[in-house]
Amino acid sequence: MGVLMSRRQTVEKVQKVSLAVSAFKDGLREQPSTRRRAEAGGTRRATLEQAVQEAEEEVSAGPSQPEESSASKAAWERLRDGRGVEPEEFDRANRFTPPAFIRPKRDLHDDEPLDISLEQREQVLNDEMCEICEVWTAESLFPCRICTRVYHDGCLRRMGYLQNDSAVEVTETAHTETGWSCYYCDNLNLLLTEEEMYSLMENLKNCKIIPETCLTLDDFLHYKHLVHKQQFERPMAEVQEEQAALQFSALDPDKKGHIEWHDFLSHESIQLLQKLRPQNALLRLLTAKERERARAAFLGLDQDSDGFIGEGECRRARHTWFRKHPKETPSCNVSISHVGPMSESSPASSGGSSKSREKTPPVVEQEGRPIDWPGFLRENVAYILAARPNSTALHLQPPA
Repeated sequence: MGVLMSRRQTVEKVQKVSLAVSAFKDGLREQPSTRRRAEAGGTRRATLEQAVQEAEEEVSAGPSQPEESSASKAAWERLRDGRGVEPEEFDRANRFTPPAFIRPKRDLHDDEPLDISLEQREQVLNDEMCEICEVWTAESLFPCRICTRVYHDGCLRRMGYLQNDSAVEVTETAHTETGWSCYYCDNLNLLLTEEEMYSLMENLKNCKIIPETCLTLDDFLHYKHLVHKQQFERPMAEVQEEQAALQFSALDPDKKGHIEWHDFLSHESIQLLQKLRPQNALLRLLTAKERERARAAFLGLDQDSDGFIGEGECRRARHTWFRKHPKETPSCNVSISHVGPMSESSPASSGGSSKSREKTPPVVEQEGRPIDWPGFLRENVAYILAARPNSTALHLQPPA
């Protein structure tokens, strides 16, 4: 117990020092503007005419311009560092300091084939202590459905990651079939290396996309047209434009007429991963929980246990992968949430509604070319990664 208290005291001491440093920096920012105002009052306001002219110039220049420039710069910095939306006026009183995200680096052997066994199941155990405070309090910990980290809802609030409705969502879904992704796994942008992130930021800047803003259908299509022309040096075909429009609809499930910034960023991040990394490298990004869910999905589709499923089954699995369950889904005590395609014999499928079964009817016969377990993983790995965010948006629309 003494160790826990000393660790907490250390954290509080660091927070106090951080607040003091922030206040000092704020004071330095204000000094130049105060000094300029003093100089202006002493040298430039000799006559009433000069004062009126100076006021008119200030109005015409627009005092909001430097603020907008500063806000835009801060937004680009947050995007580069993977911190997400973090307004400057965010109240950090009584809050923990968010962690510094370190972007991954590519390994020399990332592109080599990776052997993931179908028969050898993986024992997945969640961490015992909260990722933030490193304290164990048994059943009050909320597990991530992607990684093995666990959290206290109070710690997540003090970090600023839970506010209003999101707190209710975590407590309601963390122990259900749907599950909840922690702030590491929820942000697909954190999968990008520094070089990949630089490439994405260049695309956004060239296409005049402003970070942390919503995009309408026209904005989205305009961006897609510009990116396609830069990459292929020819206009986007009509079929490709229709696919982009379908992707917009998938990113806007509530039909609000626009897509949120974090959904757009997740979509672009997974698109860039598909473009720059081979499937073997993407397979290395899967966690043990995701691999176990993939095994359960494949075994559920392989009804005759011959190690193959039909192409049509694989395609349907792609469309229903990590399908969002309704809010009223009853809680279940399972160590690994099964939120992928389920077989009729699966215990989780018995709790599903008849309406959901109508949407995904059981496959009677295999269709098209046979697909084995490695092929199933390679063809679906991008969709498994794209299903990580908690948002109801579909961040990677499968082809029809």
